[in-house]
Amino acid sequence: MTTSDAAGSEVTPPGVIISDGLPEANGVETPVPSARVLVVDDEKALADVVSRYLHRGGYDVTQAHDGQSALQLARALQPDVVVLDLNLPGRDGLDVCRELREFSDCYVVMLTARVEEVDTLRGLSVGADDYVTKPFSPRELVARVDAMLRRPRQRTASVETAKEQAAPPSQRDWGGLVIDLQNYQVTVDGKSVELTRTEFDLLDALSATPGRVLSRPDLIVEVWGDSWVDDERLVDVHVAHLRRKLGDPAGDPRFIRTVRGRGYRFGSADA
Repeated sequence: MTTSDAAGSEVTPPGVIISDGLPEANGVETPVPSARVLVVDDEKALADVVSRYLHRGGYDVTQAHDGQSALQLARALQPDVVVLDLNLPGRDGLDVCRELREFSDCYVVMLTARVEEVDTLRGLSVGADDYVTKPFSPRELVARVDAMLRRPRQRTASVETAKEQAAPPSQRDWGGLVIDLQNYQVTVDGKSVELTRTEFDLLDALSATPGRVLSRPDLIVEVWGDSWVDDERLVDVHVAHLRRKLGDPAGDPRFIRTVRGRGYRFGSADA
């Protein structure tokens, strides 16, 4: 979708790269039925383009153009995914995401025109699951949303086999950590731990094969999908959040151990 200037010629909104028009419905895998996406951006033309692509992808799409209305709609609609611009007027995307996490575990994709690493890390630190930097391709954004909603626990054959051998399919117990895979609940020493969907998926992937080292690319495939091609440091940020919530410091870990130069391991090497 494009907008028109005063002369009537079509203009692509800033921040969007259009290379080949809207996605065709034929031959495209349909996303999760009735999945709701809330698009939050103060640039209406850009929000319209993103919404059109998502709608053609089969999603139920609603727009908001400021932080306050975004939070009101999120409470009312309970979306599955929120596409959230970082640089909103008034309440910015960081503030919105922080409050959103108080009542929703929906997936959050942060849109940012800021290229500094610190801004990306700040967005992830308040609960965003992924980020896309402007200018971006709407097709790439839709692919990210598709991948998020197709996540549910589809492991590779080797991981699935090892997982079945390691623990009962519905629950895993590990030194005070209990992971309820059916109800997506986690407790540590009897106390409930609130995790985002991405954090839960990451813990699921790590705990599926105790003692096995998983590299960052391994975890990207397990949690974000094999189509994800961005910065692998996203894994480190989410592992840090997970450790903080589990009370599992990197310097004296109970559950998640760093294996320098290789990745992460759940439990000890001889688990």
